[in-house]
Amino acid sequence: MPFLIALAGIAVAAYFFILRSRNAANIAGDILDAAVDVKNAARRFGFKRRSNTHPVEDIDDPNIAIAALAVSFLELDDYPTQEHRKALHLNMQSTLDISAKDAEEMTVLGRWLMNECNGPDMAVSRLSRKLHKMSGAAAFTPLLTVLRDTLSAGDSEMNEKQRDALDDVKRAFRIT
Repeated sequence: MPFLIALAGIAVAAYFFILRSRNAANIAGDILDAAVDVKNAARRFGFKRRSNTHPVEDIDDPNIAIAALAVSFLELDDYPTQEHRKALHLNMQSTLDISAKDAEEMTVLGRWLMNECNGPDMAVSRLSRKLHKMSGAAAFTPLLTVLRDTLSAGDSEMNEKQRDALDDVKRAFRIT
């Protein structure tokens, strides 16, 4: 009888170990897929990273900078809702005249750029300066349209961090 109990214990332990190993493999696969998504989005938009420069300095498409700014702006509000994310995609499509797939990939690339800036606070100021350097004051209107329409879709008000970020954007664009 003790032999059967020990055998059952070994079988349960082996089953538990196999399940944990399978879950770890799935998680590792998901992380690898996320990295591939960022890499593919960057490649699709012709984003090339040079050594010894910050990734934001390598942006050459104003739409990517606008997408990264919009993602950073939403991330300032703790956890953006799914409704806000959908609104962001739709507003980027209509304002920037891009496809749904492009909007989704720009969002992925924008989130990566935000993380490379060490968070949304730093990303807003760095990305807004880069956007102004690339396209001047012409990019302010599309950016503001995307941000305004995205926030209004979720029926939410700007929080204090977002107001400060908007002030940073205005300073970068030299708007008083």
